[in-house]
Amino acid sequence: MGGWWVHDLWNAGRGTELVAWIFWVIFSITLHELAHGWAALWEGDDTPRVTGHITVNPVVHMGLPSMILFLIMGIAWGMMPVNPYKFRHGKWGQILVSFAGPAMNLLIAFVVLTVLGFMIDPMMEQTDVETFLLTGGFLNLILFALNMLPVPPLDGSNILANLSSTVGSWYRHPRAQMAGLLLFCLLIMTNMFDVAFMWAQYSAARYALFVWSLIN
Repeated sequence: MGGWWVHDLWNAGRGTELVAWIFWVIFSITLHELAHGWAALWEGDDTPRVTGHITVNPVVHMGLPSMILFLIMGIAWGMMPVNPYKFRHGKWGQILVSFAGPAMNLLIAFVVLTVLGFMIDPMMEQTDVETFLLTGGFLNLILFALNMLPVPPLDGSNILANLSSTVGSWYRHPRAQMAGLLLFCLLIMTNMFDVAFMWAQYSAARYALFVWSLIN
C-alpha cells in the first residue's frame, strides 16, 4: 500500500520529479483556465474579467477543495466562469472556449518537449533539467487527452454536446454529471490511468528524441 505521494517521492530520491509535478500541475491548470477565459473574452463574454479570474493566481483558478486534494493525492482541477449566452458565435463560440483549455495544454507540451529535444543527449544520463521538462511535457499530454474525453463535465463533453443536439440532450439529463463523475472515478481506480501515464511518457520521450534527431 502506498503512502503519501509527497513522502514516497521524496524518500525514493525523486525530489526533482516531486518539484516538477507540483510546478507543472499548478502552472498547467492555471494556463488551461486562462485559455478558457481569454477565448471567452474574445467571444464577447466579460464574465472571466468581472469575476476576477483573469489572473495568474492559481488559488483563484483551482479553489480550496482542489488545492487540498492536490496536497493529499497529487491531482487537481480548475474552473473558469463563463456565460455562453454572451458568446458572439453561439454554439461555435462554446466549442472554441471549451477547446481553448486543452489546446493550451497541447501547446505547452509542444513547446516544452521541443526545448527538451534541443537539450537531450541520448548517450548521457538524464539530467534534472531534462527530467523537469519531460515531466511537464507528458503531464500536459495527459491533461489534453483527459480533458478531451466526452465525459461530463470535461471539455470534451461540452464540445460534443454542441456538435450534436442529441448528445447534448443526454448530457442535460439530471444524472449525467453523476454518471460522468462515477466513470471518471472508475478510470482512476483501474489501471487505465496507469496506461495513460505510460502512453504520455512514451509519446513525450519519442517526440523529444525526434526533435533531437532533426538537429544531429
